[in-house]
Amino acid sequence: MPRWPSSLRSRLTLWYTVLLGLPLIGFAVASYLVFARSLEHRTDQFIADALTAFSRELTAERRTALSAAQAIRSTVEEVRFRDLHIEVKDSAGNVVALTPPLGDRGPYRTSSRPLDMGAEHFTLTGTYSSSDIAEVLARIREMFLLAIPLLVLSAAIGGSSLAKRSLVPVKSMAAQAAAISASNLDERLPVAGGDELIGLARVVNDLLDRLEGSFAQQRRFVADASHELRTPTAILRAEADITLSREHRTEEEYRAAVTNMRDAARRLTRIVDELFLLARADSGHLVTQREPLYLEDLVHDAARAVQSVADQRAVRIELLGLVEAPFEGDADLLGRLLLNLLDNAIKFSPEGGTVAVEMRRRGGQCEITVVDQGPGIPPEVRERVFERFFRVDAARSRSESSATSGAGLGLAIARRIAEMHAGRLELAESRPGRTEFRLTLPVEGREAQYVTTTPA
Repeated sequence: MPRWPSSLRSRLTLWYTVLLGLPLIGFAVASYLVFARSLEHRTDQFIADALTAFSRELTAERRTALSAAQAIRSTVEEVRFRDLHIEVKDSAGNVVALTPPLGDRGPYRTSSRPLDMGAEHFTLTGTYSSSDIAEVLARIREMFLLAIPLLVLSAAIGGSSLAKRSLVPVKSMAAQAAAISASNLDERLPVAGGDELIGLARVVNDLLDRLEGSFAQQRRFVADASHELRTPTAILRAEADITLSREHRTEEEYRAAVTNMRDAARRLTRIVDELFLLARADSGHLVTQREPLYLEDLVHDAARAVQSVADQRAVRIELLGLVEAPFEGDADLLGRLLLNLLDNAIKFSPEGGTVAVEMRRRGGQCEITVVDQGPGIPPEVRERVFERFFRVDAARSRSESSATSGAGLGLAIARRIAEMHAGRLELAESRPGRTEFRLTLPVEGREAQYVTTTPA
């Protein structure tokens, strides 16, 4: 069995009761002790005052009495105090005189003092019954024993009620959260209660906003991926069905069908590879192989790799200036980033146009810009060019004369690779006749040296 209450309401009630009950019990005990001590002090003071008064009367009586003993007996007979028993003993301990004994049974308070009468020495003792004090203290104890449990019980009931009222917003939030699923992620928790609950509700609602965005992106991603994969798979199936629909075909027809299926398979492979790369990057399983390299070498190699694609579209690649830029990163991933940028620029460049690549060193950063002379990107979609499967011109993006899949994943992959290397990729400018993408990467702090080279 659990020793500690499992529900928050029970815990709050218990703490409220304990925090109120313990000080109340402490106050009751302290009050009882102070009150008892005060009564005892007042009793002792009464005995002392009574003995003082008795001593004065005895002194006066001694002036007329024949002996000290006679004066003591006479004073004892004449001076009486209620509930106070007085006893006088001589130096030998013999009782000289005393008042009638008290009828009460203890407890008693007793006080003694020396009494000197000339050459004779006596001891004066006063005894007072403290039964009244005991009775008063007993009543106080009974009152405390009755009142304290009632007050603690009232505190527990009140604490439980307050905890229940305070937790109503929490129950409402819990019920609303339990009702939210993937089908109604647009619903939010009620923002009510104290500052703490309002803060909690806002944090959970922010989390739901992010989840809704992630689910929407995931659904869009799945839909777009299915759409992109449908085209090459449909081509493969159609070509196979057409080829097998007749028993005999010429070699040229078979070669044409196989060529179409090969192109569709290549496109399908590129799409799957790019999706796999993005999935690994999103899950954190894409490990970069860091090694020393020079960015200008990667730029030169990427330009040479896309030269055949550029030649097919009659596009000229121009390296305006390469600067020495030592860097530590993954050469394969950075090469893919540059390849995607160049391929994208070539696809949207007009026939006979130019794609310009330039490198600059600015402090501890290296900027690589890729500029094409295409029609530009409309302002309303510039923020979406780095989204997955987004294409400004779907028809041209599907061109087979491309080093990438043409599925709208190139720029998304490029930005993700830049971020993995503590860099950034942005659309710096876009207008008819000029579109510029800028890649910024941190490089080692050494003086830049310009390298003159052109792609082979």
